[in-house]
Amino acid sequence: MASIDYKNTRVAENRELIEQHVREILRLIGEDVDREGLLDTPARVTRMYEEIFSGYEANPRDVMGVTFDEQHEELVIIKDIIYYSQCEHHMAPFFGKVHVGYLPSGKVAGLSKFARLVDVVTRKLQVQERITSEIADILDDVLKPHGVMVVVEGEHMCMCSRGVKKYGSQTITSAVRGSFRTDSTLRTEFLSLLK
Repeated sequence: MASIDYKNTRVAENRELIEQHVREILRLIGEDVDREGLLDTPARVTRMYEEIFSGYEANPRDVMGVTFDEQHEELVIIKDIIYYSQCEHHMAPFFGKVHVGYLPSGKVAGLSKFARLVDVVTRKLQVQERITSEIADILDDVLKPHGVMVVVEGEHMCMCSRGVKKYGSQTITSAVRGSFRTDSTLRTEFLSLLK
């Protein structure tokens, strides 16, 4: 399963009101809200909001689920976790990849839990810097590893399609906790294994 199972129930509860507002926005930007191509747009946008803002429905710590006692204390990397999010400044999409490395201290989590964590954290209005820190903090809190490092790559439509219009530019953010903060060799190993 590529995405989480959650839906934003607040959107569902306010469906009629959201559809009215979407219709009004379309009218205010100069569209003919009664033309065939736009008749169902308010309903489609509302259904989309249920999905793309589903991160509000889950506690990200809970999606990590059960951890397992495992005496593996070598570097674990989960890379290329695809995410899609919405910039809180323009409500424009941004997307990319999350890479996670951690040094277990007796506990590991199922690999699919990392993808679920990324989905819950990114499926709300966000900024890339917060996504990066939030994932690192949750993993540090739940797994209590010797260290964790998170690298997030993102392409932001608010930068590509408006303003400076720099298509293809990438934003890269990182967060380090525990031994990754003090051990440059460990950081280097993680970064080299991402290539």
